[in-house]
Amino acid sequence: MSLLPIFLKLDGRRCLLVGAGKVALDKVRCLLEAGSSLRVVAPRARPELRQLAQDGKLEWLQREFQPSDINGSFLVIAATDSPEVNAAVYHGAVELGILCNSVDDIPNCDFFFGSVVSRGSLQVVISTAGESPAFAQRLRREIDEQLPDDLGPWLENLGRLRREILATHPPGDPRRLLLHQLAHRELCKSESCPSRQMAHAPLLRANKEAPRASTGMVFLVGAGPGDPDLLTVKALRLIQAADVILHDDLVPQAILELASPSAEIVNVGKRCGTKNITQEEINALMIDHAHAHQSIVRLKGGDPLLFGRATEEIVALANAGVPFEIIPGITAAFAAAAAVGCSLTDRDCASSVVFSTGHHAQSQPVSESSQPQIEDATRVVYMPGRNLRLLAEQWLQEGLPPELPCALVSRASLPDQQIRCTTLAALGDAELTLAPSLLIAGWAVRGAATAFHLAAADVALSA
Repeated sequence: MSLLPIFLKLDGRRCLLVGAGKVALDKVRCLLEAGSSLRVVAPRARPELRQLAQDGKLEWLQREFQPSDINGSFLVIAATDSPEVNAAVYHGAVELGILCNSVDDIPNCDFFFGSVVSRGSLQVVISTAGESPAFAQRLRREIDEQLPDDLGPWLENLGRLRREILATHPPGDPRRLLLHQLAHRELCKSESCPSRQMAHAPLLRANKEAPRASTGMVFLVGAGPGDPDLLTVKALRLIQAADVILHDDLVPQAILELASPSAEIVNVGKRCGTKNITQEEINALMIDHAHAHQSIVRLKGGDPLLFGRATEEIVALANAGVPFEIIPGITAAFAAAAAVGCSLTDRDCASSVVFSTGHHAQSQPVSESSQPQIEDATRVVYMPGRNLRLLAEQWLQEGLPPELPCALVSRASLPDQQIRCTTLAALGDAELTLAPSLLIAGWAVRGAATAFHLAAADVALSA
């Protein structure tokens, strides 16, 4: 069934509701909220409906339905427990050319009520064309949980700003593009709000003596370990709204596909020693796009503040006067530990966690004066490198025991995720895994590694 989704203005218009039971009461609420002048016809009514009539919120005719009740109505709803009465209401409305809904009776409906999620003037309505109202209600709950609570005030501010733009900017593509850009940005009532200044920037630039308008906004966003389902809600919203996305090489295509079709997507990755672009050039890209009044997402794998060179980008943006915000993400260490099935901390054997990269893990051994006893810590090494033998030798020289459990996890959280469990003594001979990979070493891994090997043995025996 092909339906036309529309939103009706009912303010002050006569609507007729036949029936005053529980089902009818649900319709009463939405019709009154829409501002309709509501007449209810029913011999009996629920207490809540009788109270609304006493308060003057609606008109209740306490009697059976008569065909003449339909006259003068803009919209008609039949909600009695009698199929015969509902059919009579529908056919009477059809004869007069008035739209009618007979509740839970698809053949006798010209339109359907949807399940509504509201945030002020924003309404998200789900319809299943009457096939499954329960499924529509389920989707409504899921959408309601996802939408921010402050969308209503934001939309109200956006509406005011839109009317200002329509009144002061000439029609054309520049005005249309400006309105679309503002729909993707944060907005507040303050006159110093960057989005508000952006809206008035064309007029300011037309005046040579006017000060320079504010820049756009840069978001340093953590893309998580790779699984799109592990993005934070805020990260997803910013990716979908961005004008420009500057992403690391490790961000998978499945996450990039969440961006708007109109977004400019640029790979600024520096991987495996190959540098197609310098950090200074990345900084310049962010600043240039911000000066063009755009919303930029600098998308980094994992968490942007852990081994992501965020400090250099923060300093560059601050020095350029570009506003920015940092959106944390799930770092690869947590995804890898979840994949192995171990806690990075364990009250019996791991009271701390040490994060390092492969280079620092080899060149800067942990000092006992500044760190807890290494046997009491879990070591997590990002980008451990392809020569694990050097790393293993370094740790053995530090005094770590050869039997220390180790787990190599590659592409954590992704469909082709791989796990290799071994010991420090055998780490140098471990089979190489797909990049990106991560090494977890410590006694906290012991239980998970044992379970992993037992499971692998069971698979081998069953085969």
